[in-house]
Amino acid sequence: MQDAAPGGWIVLKFGGTSVSRRHRWDTIGKLAKQRAEQTGSRVLVVVSALSGVTNELTAIAEGAADGAARVAALEQRHRDFLADLELDADAVLGERLAALRGLLDDPRAATRPLDWQAEVLGQGELLSSTLGAAYLRAQGLDMGWTDARDWLDALPPQPNQSEWSRRLSVNCQWQADDAWRARFAAQPTRLLITQGFIARHTEGGTAILGRGGSDTSAAYFGALLGAGRVEIWTDVPGMFSANPREVPDARLLNRLGYAEAQEITTTGAKVLHPRSIKPCRDSGVPMAILDTERPELPGTSIDRSAATVPGVKAISRRNGVVLVSVEDIGMWQQVGYLAEVFALFRRHGLSVDMIGTSQTNVTVSLDPSENLLSENVLAALAADLEKIGRVKVIVPCAAITLVGRGMRSLLHRLSDVFSSFGHERVHMISQSSNDLNLTFVIDEADADGLLPELHAALIDSGAMPVLEKDVFGPRWRELDGAVRPRPLPWWHGERGRLLRMAQAGTPRYVYHLPTVRERARALKSVAAVDHRYYAIKANPHPAVLRALVEEGFGLECVSLGELHHVFAALPQLDPKRVLFTPSFAPVDEYAQAFALGVTVTLDNVEALRRWPEVFRGRQLWLRIDLGHGDGHHQKVNTGGKDSKFGLSAQRVDEFVDAARALGTTITGLHAHLGSGVENMGHWRQMCDELAGFARRIGTVSTLDIGGGLPIPYSADDEPFDVAAWAAGLAEVRAVHPAFELVIEPGRYLVAEAGVLLARATQVIEKDGVRRVGLDAGMNALARPALYDAWHDVANLERLDEAADGVFDVVGPICESSDVFGRHRHLPAATAPGEVMLIADAGAYGHAMASTYNQRALPDEDVIDGAAD
Repeated sequence: MQDAAPGGWIVLKFGGTSVSRRHRWDTIGKLAKQRAEQTGSRVLVVVSALSGVTNELTAIAEGAADGAARVAALEQRHRDFLADLELDADAVLGERLAALRGLLDDPRAATRPLDWQAEVLGQGELLSSTLGAAYLRAQGLDMGWTDARDWLDALPPQPNQSEWSRRLSVNCQWQADDAWRARFAAQPTRLLITQGFIARHTEGGTAILGRGGSDTSAAYFGALLGAGRVEIWTDVPGMFSANPREVPDARLLNRLGYAEAQEITTTGAKVLHPRSIKPCRDSGVPMAILDTERPELPGTSIDRSAATVPGVKAISRRNGVVLVSVEDIGMWQQVGYLAEVFALFRRHGLSVDMIGTSQTNVTVSLDPSENLLSENVLAALAADLEKIGRVKVIVPCAAITLVGRGMRSLLHRLSDVFSSFGHERVHMISQSSNDLNLTFVIDEADADGLLPELHAALIDSGAMPVLEKDVFGPRWRELDGAVRPRPLPWWHGERGRLLRMAQAGTPRYVYHLPTVRERARALKSVAAVDHRYYAIKANPHPAVLRALVEEGFGLECVSLGELHHVFAALPQLDPKRVLFTPSFAPVDEYAQAFALGVTVTLDNVEALRRWPEVFRGRQLWLRIDLGHGDGHHQKVNTGGKDSKFGLSAQRVDEFVDAARALGTTITGLHAHLGSGVENMGHWRQMCDELAGFARRIGTVSTLDIGGGLPIPYSADDEPFDVAAWAAGLAEVRAVHPAFELVIEPGRYLVAEAGVLLARATQVIEKDGVRRVGLDAGMNALARPALYDAWHDVANLERLDEAADGVFDVVGPICESSDVFGRHRHLPAATAPGEVMLIADAGAYGHAMASTYNQRALPDEDVIDGAAD
């Protein structure tokens, strides 16, 4: 925590959930005392009403028919709470409760003017602060109480400001002179409690700061006092890269500048009110968002010294957005047209959020959190706008906003984000002039479930730089204790043996067969699966093939060369345990595959018609493109119109007719739609769709749902939940018991079992970037260059040293894409000649290697047995 100057102030704000239970008040007292002792400062505690109280007061203020009953219920709730606090309700709150009851008898209650409504709305904070001060004093704290209305003054009304906002959503003066500060400091206690949400109106009486006003109250006090820090204590550990209740993998934002924090709050984050940032920013007061239930967590800091890191920091969603579109061909090059349009919004007291214009159209968005958007207001606005153009009001909409520095420079990384919006109707795209946000406005119903997909796409593309630890902290699920950690990789225990193998030359792949067997046995435990095949394209090393066949796996091949390789390595292998699943293969490969007796899969009707003699009277499987794909990268998505794989689902009947004419029997259906898929819904949908086709065909007994099971490539990834997947497949089998289920994984079985050993060739610095060069390049491991794939990189000789240096790890190939990883943390002392390890390289490593630049293929080794 940043220390305040001795004798200064620290401001602590606590929301409704933080003041509604006794143990939370104990925490408030403890924190106030700690802050005073740690910093030598005085502490001002700003509190909200008890949770839910403001909603009840709002209903009363708006004239609810059962207002008296609601007041009675509120009184009883506070009395019950005081009993829990072991305090005398009449002694502590007698006058306050009488004042609340008295507002119903006030003559103004009949007409409900805004000044009366403000008095009603302000009662919640007056009640909570009074009982809280009494409780903390009873616990031995020297806690004073002060009325916020004596210190916070609403600003004078602005031109065209609505009457509602003049009384119920005011801004306050936040600049104080020495006399104000001296008067405030004259209060006798070191610890002081006051109210959020309320201030003094320029005409006297209570003014309301609006929803979220307690945050803003704390910020006003912080600015007025020149506080050392304003701490917003709430029920979450800080500000996140997305709403963690909607995106469980959202990251805690450790530290932000004021500008980014402002954008995140104004575009949908509810943890901090947007208006609270400006007073602290302009007065230079640091802010923090902290968790009342878990005060030991560091939370989010907001200040001027936050590191400037380009990239998307957060994605947020605002519901209830209203779009107003005015179209008029006459606006083209008409001087003053936009001024006329916006004058009408001003006349109706509406604040415009986003603006989009063309030669004949202007479209604006209205944020419901900053406007009173009743049907009457919108109807009146539309009626005025109709006088100058054709008006269209689109509601309800959702605004999906990406926030971060340098948004324009990130556009090339956002292709997956743009493609996600391709499935929805986008009404408006807005890019802020300060280059801090990019917003898509879509129908509200289309926004459901979209944020997790977009958040994942931002991380996968590198647009959200989650490895920047100064900015990004742990995931919500980690803080919530819901993450299954990745086990320590096997190579930590085989360090000595790997270093000895490296002495024989690098680059060198090493495969750990115990890990291969362990993964195989995990999949063998999935009872719903009848047959398991290994996709040998991932890693065709003979020792790997033998190990998996011994574990009961069949083998899946995609070329005649792979078939010959399989039978050369395992000459006794039963051909029935081999699948042949090619794509655009020469016709003789199909003919030779049939001759070998393996199961052949075909994925187009043209082959049947062009070479009927090859397929006549055969049994085969049919690969269907179900019209959609999935996966961790666009280049591993193998479904949909743009994919070369599979027969279009629209042509299945055509294929069946052609097969029957040849006496060809379709005994299996196959679909593989992508790699790195964790969503159980993907597998369930695939099984359901394949089973539907199988029943129509009538001769199918087997459904092959492919592979693509993910692995945890980085320490932030979780291991694939095989048990949950097995449970999901069991449910699928219960629905489709007539069909055997087949899988054909590759990566899951071998990726973690393999590492690539290389030696550092050079360590250099260029314009502030340090690079470690290796004797292995993209010719040895193509995945980073091909898929932007992540592989952990470790200095095997300094495995026990702190990774206190930051390097780009590159190879010797003459291509700009010859990069294994950027901004990687390695020991700062890493030097030429040391053995480096690239992890999780057992799949699509050596199998995709080349001799590009005339560099030799890497050697291969196998470890089979206990560690040293």
